[in-house]
Amino acid sequence: MMMSYENALYDSGYRLVCGIDEAGRGALAGPVVAAAVILPKGCIIEGLRDSKKLSPARRDFFYEQINGQACATGVGIVDNKIIDQINILQATVKAMRQGVEALSEKPDYILIDALTLPDLEIPQKGIIHGDDLSLSIAAASVIAKVTRDRMMCDFHETYPMYHFNRHKGYGTREHLLRIKEFGPCHLHRKTFRGVI
Repeated sequence: MMMSYENALYDSGYRLVCGIDEAGRGALAGPVVAAAVILPKGCIIEGLRDSKKLSPARRDFFYEQINGQACATGVGIVDNKIIDQINILQATVKAMRQGVEALSEKPDYILIDALTLPDLEIPQKGIIHGDDLSLSIAAASVIAKVTRDRMMCDFHETYPMYHFNRHKGYGTREHLLRIKEFGPCHLHRKTFRGVI
């Protein structure tokens, strides 16, 4: 089931199918991170699904599995300052493009969670809830989420008062209280409601 989109493309003659997804689009602090993943034809990763539906331990497990099996992975990172300048949608598209450009192999078809990338010469399809319907997108979802979560844990070392290691920059009650108490730091997205 999770390979139905990919298998249809293989049957049509496409060889390198890439899944793309992002993490951190709705957060109040930190970057938006996108990943592009090309899995080999016939790849099976049992239990892989949308990263938001996996425990942190399972995400870490699948992160290693994906990196071990993928033909290529690429990551794009756009920081909060750029997000504030160009808006989160444009920043997400920028991060996704960076992810594709970082691939060691050029895909001949791209499957993207919900979005499409304008002016990209590679054929593509945006799939609503793609991270639950396509193994390639689910793999990208995990790579993006784990990469970003690890960055936010690193940021916690510099800004322990915000507890980024717990909420990863999302607008939890704890995070909002910390912003209220300490004010925003240079990682916060100043154009997002709840930050200022």
